[in-house]
Amino acid sequence: MKILIADKLAQTVISELDSMGCEVIFDPSLDGDVLRQTIAEVNPQAVVVRSTRIAESHVRAGAGLTLIIRAGAGVNTIDLDAASARGVYVANCPGKNAVAVAELTWGHILNADRRIADNVEALRAGQWKKKTFSKGAQGMRGRTLGIIGLGAIGRAVLERGQAFGMSVVAFDPMLAELEAEAMGVTRVDSPAAVAAVSDVLTVHVGLSEATKGFIDAEVLGALKPGSIFVNTSRGPVVDEEALAAAIRRGVKAGLDVFCGEPNSEGDWSNTLVQMPGVYGTHHIGASTAEATEAVGSEVVRIVRTFQETGEVPNCVNLAVQVHASHLLVIRHADQVGVLAGVLDALRQAEINVQEMENIVFRGAKAACARIQVGRAPSAELMAEIDNAPTVFAVDLVALEES
Repeated sequence: MKILIADKLAQTVISELDSMGCEVIFDPSLDGDVLRQTIAEVNPQAVVVRSTRIAESHVRAGAGLTLIIRAGAGVNTIDLDAASARGVYVANCPGKNAVAVAELTWGHILNADRRIADNVEALRAGQWKKKTFSKGAQGMRGRTLGIIGLGAIGRAVLERGQAFGMSVVAFDPMLAELEAEAMGVTRVDSPAAVAAVSDVLTVHVGLSEATKGFIDAEVLGALKPGSIFVNTSRGPVVDEEALAAAIRRGVKAGLDVFCGEPNSEGDWSNTLVQMPGVYGTHHIGASTAEATEAVGSEVVRIVRTFQETGEVPNCVNLAVQVHASHLLVIRHADQVGVLAGVLDALRQAEINVQEMENIVFRGAKAACARIQVGRAPSAELMAEIDNAPTVFAVDLVALEES
């Protein structure tokens, strides 16, 4: 299997893939049109990226491209529609950088409360300001931590907040009441309700069309002056104008992500980072050796599983529901050409196959094919399939719409 790695990953990834017999091309400098040209020339079966963007042109460039692996959780940097249109699997590595992001989240929380960065800046400027920096810190014990999004990262933040002696309030549409109780979390019904009771509010949701601007003026307006807001998810999840308004009211912020982040190092500015009480970092949440190694191990697992079984763990672009109206169940002799004859008959009737599986019975003399089709075969076609000498029985089941 030929694999193109177009980003920096743990060195063990390359050696492990080599040991599996893969041909690995490693060039973390690839991007944009150069990446497209390389995919066209190398024609890999799999491309692995971390922060590098995969556009439609990249997907179309590889005739043999079958799998794209995002060495991280979010897949907003990959054109999923383009990959899906060409039958290219897209997999991610969810939860593997959760601890790293949670640790940076807590770095931002403690820094915003104790003004650690300002302390350092003053000392480097040759100033001693004990009286100044002794004021204003609230401390964490007994305070309320609000979490929006209780996936792997949110839960890692939760565990650390409880260790600090904080009570935790959370919003997650997938969080059940009993599950919240088991975790020691108070579950509320909206992000604004979380913000209204939080001394610290932190956000951990993926970026999608549904979550753009999710943290809006209503949510940020509910924060009380002196509270801390932290975003280590994605910049566009937050309405930055609404956040600026909250900061002007006295809300402090720790931000690792921003709207309009550049793709490479160099000059860059953002109004938020110039505001008093705002502390920014450079989208480094997942950038620890521990996270890099964990993500690398997951990349290797995905490739190994695909090589050995043809299945893709963590695939994010398969259809949730196929457009099949009927299930064709065919018990047949386990012989060469049986299914080919069935599929050819469906093709001639212009009936599209949506999904299919073939289960072989012990002894390998018989099998059962389950074929989901776009419309019901005619009685004549059913009879034609059933009359084949290698077919034992045929059943047709109407699928319920959901």
